[in-house]
Amino acid sequence: MSFDEIDGDDDLRELLAQIVGQDSAGEVLAHMRERGMDPRAMLGNDGKLPDPTVIQAAMEQVRRLMQAGGDSPVNAVIAHDVARQAAVTGGDPTITGTQADEVRKAFRNAELWLDVATDFAPAAGDPKAWSRAEWVEATLPTWNKLVAPVAVAMSEALVKVMGHGVDENDPLSAIQLHDEEVLRSEDEGFGGLGADALNRLGLGGLKPADLLKRLGSTAYGMQIGQAAGTLSREVFGITDLGFPLVTSPNKALLPSNLTDYAKDLEVSADELTTYLAVREAATARLFAAAPWLRAHLESLIEQYARQTEIDLHQLEEQMHGVDPSSSEQLGQAMTGGIFNPAATPEQQATLLRLETALALIEGWVEEVTTAATIAHLPNTMALREMMRRRRGAGGPAEQAFASLVGLELRPRRSRDAAKLISHVYTAGGVEGRDAIFNHPDLLPTAADLDDPAGYLARRISQAEASSDLDAALAEILGQ
Repeated sequence: MSFDEIDGDDDLRELLAQIVGQDSAGEVLAHMRERGMDPRAMLGNDGKLPDPTVIQAAMEQVRRLMQAGGDSPVNAVIAHDVARQAAVTGGDPTITGTQADEVRKAFRNAELWLDVATDFAPAAGDPKAWSRAEWVEATLPTWNKLVAPVAVAMSEALVKVMGHGVDENDPLSAIQLHDEEVLRSEDEGFGGLGADALNRLGLGGLKPADLLKRLGSTAYGMQIGQAAGTLSREVFGITDLGFPLVTSPNKALLPSNLTDYAKDLEVSADELTTYLAVREAATARLFAAAPWLRAHLESLIEQYARQTEIDLHQLEEQMHGVDPSSSEQLGQAMTGGIFNPAATPEQQATLLRLETALALIEGWVEEVTTAATIAHLPNTMALREMMRRRRGAGGPAEQAFASLVGLELRPRRSRDAAKLISHVYTAGGVEGRDAIFNHPDLLPTAADLDDPAGYLARRISQAEASSDLDAALAEILGQ
């Protein structure tokens, strides 16, 4: 049925012409009716056309977002805009001078107490008291970087699931949505939109596969933005994932979130703030003293993400009924069990190393924080258990990351790691405990968590061997 055969739809023709162009308006309307869609649903409740200026503004927004994403796996522009909007949902009070002073005071105390608990020097840089929007601005680049490998895999999966004729031997590559091809030839455009409509969006000349990747980038940007924005209302600082989400500044707290969380605890907001300031400052000291540690963790995360497999069958099922030109619908379909639950042996090995490293970091921070605060904060042990449960069960940060990457950044063996670190401290004091992070080769393995005494014996043996080698070299050089 052509548009000209439909009576009484001049108003719809006018509306569609503003969106996709005069040449494509009739084609799109007929295409919608063939799919059982009611085009008149685009009209307002009063049956009248929307304001043309509103339509043009919406089109300009779509054009800007689609073009700004470029060929990046994650559309950083839309991720930023969505994250900022989500962060202020329900309010985002500006940090007052009093709050900033309280945070600075908490960090001053934290550094003084940590000087006694660890030999690691304070990390350079002033601590910050952030609003939720400020947290989003600072941490979003790290989120985009960490999820980029999976976003690439997701874009390729979308092309395979929604494309056609990619591989005759792969039934998923020939999937047709709504019993017809969604991707058309380059001349016909995409999803029923003609070349004129694509030109209006600044996407003319893109091949169908490239257009799908652009849409996938936008959809993933929306998901990251929503996750980061929602997370900004729940995190305490910049180390909720177990490592700093920014390189500078390296210490920050969100007073609004701490105040809200303290209401559910039997401790004062001041005590909670001070305890978390010690944790943040301890983590900052650790990563400043072991600059290789951040790169080590990011490398493991990237390695795992690169190996992630998308469950194409699950993705195909979720894509039924999805409008491929809708970034919102695409984004919802891309977060619903599409990560292959059966990790490869390589992924399992990577995950074990990552979880062990996170557990060791958490165990060290926990032990040092306890040593620094036990004489000053009456609820130290209760707060320690609170953080254990939050991290062990998977806090908001871990859950958000898992939905985006299919990877839970949970220190599952943090209690075992804390026991090992405590054992090393008993044997070698502060210097021996902190030396665990002197070099990647000294980092305990998962097996060492089961046998702290064996780890300590191995370290002593390595130290003796190194000492013998140094002595031999000195003797040779002396001769």
